[in-house]
Amino acid sequence: MIVYASRTGNVRNVVSKLKAEAIELSEELRLNKPYLLITYTDGLGDIPAKVQRFLEKNRDFCKGVVASGNSNFGHHVFGAAGEKIATTYHVPLVRKLDLRGNQTDYEAIQTFYETRVMR
Repeated sequence: MIVYASRTGNVRNVVSKLKAEAIELSEELRLNKPYLLITYTDGLGDIPAKVQRFLEKNRDFCKGVVASGNSNFGHHVFGAAGEKIATTYHVPLVRKLDLRGNQTDYEAIQTFYETRVMR
């Protein structure tokens, strides 16, 4: 399963390119099966508050994270939510996407999903 948070539509667009069951993140959502988290980066490299609250209750089944960001804000904040989640929850940072990413990104995410989440 893919769980995603999208504010501007970039992440939702990425998810639409993948062949996977997907659900938009909500703070009430409770999972009992493996999932890949795809999120946006908030502010200047922050984890969105709703994503943080979701992870506090659903950390055990998270198998990896993909973060969307805007490289125009600079290397030190680009996709930093993904780096912070990976470090805090000890999961792989699968990819940092510049806005909606590209075909190479989608292929890498799909491969990770099929080999590390669905197995």
